[in-house]
Amino acid sequence: MRIIAGQFKGRNLRGPAGPGLRPTSDRLRETLFNILREDVEGARVIDGFAGTGAVGLEALSRGAAHVTFVDRDPRALTVLQQNVAACGAENACAIIRDDFIGLATRHRDLGRFTLALLDPPYEYRDLEAVLAEASKLMTVNGTLVLEHSRRRLAPDTVPGLVRHRIVAAGDSALAFYAVAPAR
Repeated sequence: MRIIAGQFKGRNLRGPAGPGLRPTSDRLRETLFNILREDVEGARVIDGFAGTGAVGLEALSRGAAHVTFVDRDPRALTVLQQNVAACGAENACAIIRDDFIGLATRHRDLGRFTLALLDPPYEYRDLEAVLAEASKLMTVNGTLVLEHSRRRLAPDTVPGLVRHRIVAAGDSALAFYAVAPAR
């Protein structure tokens, strides 16, 4: 696993530390960031279910202003901290050990994000809850991306969000949502 482009290009990242961790492949990350392009520059990013941190670190490498990583697995957090340090990105990151669901209530001081990169386990039951939680943390006109199993449909509608694109690649798919302006 490596950073594909930007200021950290070519940096090798540590991989998963045990069963149940599935990092986003280099190829899927490249597809994701080719689509996002201008949404990344200067973005405040939340990387939910961060795992190794590869997606959020790729965003930083490509010009994001700050990334907040969220994961509850101590094994993943150990690898994530090592990967952040390997990129020398400690000052542009925050790492939160917590469940993603309920995050907005438990961490009211997080502020708002312009980009959410969400990669829950493929067997995660309630993708609507993941998207609803993320939408509470977003700015108007923000972008959310949900990585999920290609065999599973991403939610069509979630209050406050509009899905506008799905891209399938291998066993994975990326669902893109825009934060709808309040009425």
